Amino acid sequence: MRRPDPDHHDGTADATPGGCDDARRPGELAFVVLLLLASLGLLWSAYGISGFEALSAPGSVPMAATTAMVVTSMIVVLRTARLPRSAGETLRRDILPGVVVIFVLLLIAYALLLKPLGFLPTSGLFLIVSIRILSGRGWGFALTVSAGSLLAIWLIFRIVFTVLMPPGIVPEAEFIQIFRDLGAGDR
Repeated sequence: MRRPDPDHHDGTADATPGGCDDARRPGELAFVVLLLLASLGLLWSAYGISGFEALSAPGSVPMAATTAMVVTSMIVVLRTARLPRSAGETLRRDILPGVVVIFVLLLIAYALLLKPLGFLPTSGLFLIVSIRILSGRGWGFALTVSAGSLLAIWLIFRIVFTVLMPPGIVPEAEFIQIFRDLGAGDR
């Protein structure tokens, strides 16, 4: 990972309560508008439960909660829109650097490949690429750490806790049965 640019950041977090009070960061207005739209969608969905039948109707609490969301998100949109844009910050460098975009794409790929490939190959691919990118070390290191991590995760969750994971292309159930048969043969 790169060190902070001393001309741009001092390396400390700028996550003060409420964010930057005197300027609007890149993408901030679009994000709060998206929150307002999501709140309006949830209000419409809550209205669809039972409408305005009565205060004790099933949709009254969801409508009250989403109405509060709409009102507060409108306030945030109006306050954010009034702020001047932040000088010296860009969306690409400061808010969504390349590594963040890469990991969003990796997570989308993971979600799309989980069902057809299954847990083991999909998680293995995700871990290998992630460790390679984040560690900055070679493929041997990424493969070794990924294989060890995946084996530990599989043993703990699949064998110890018997959590069912998407099987996909690896005949996982057959491997487990082979190990059970080996253990049963000693008796």
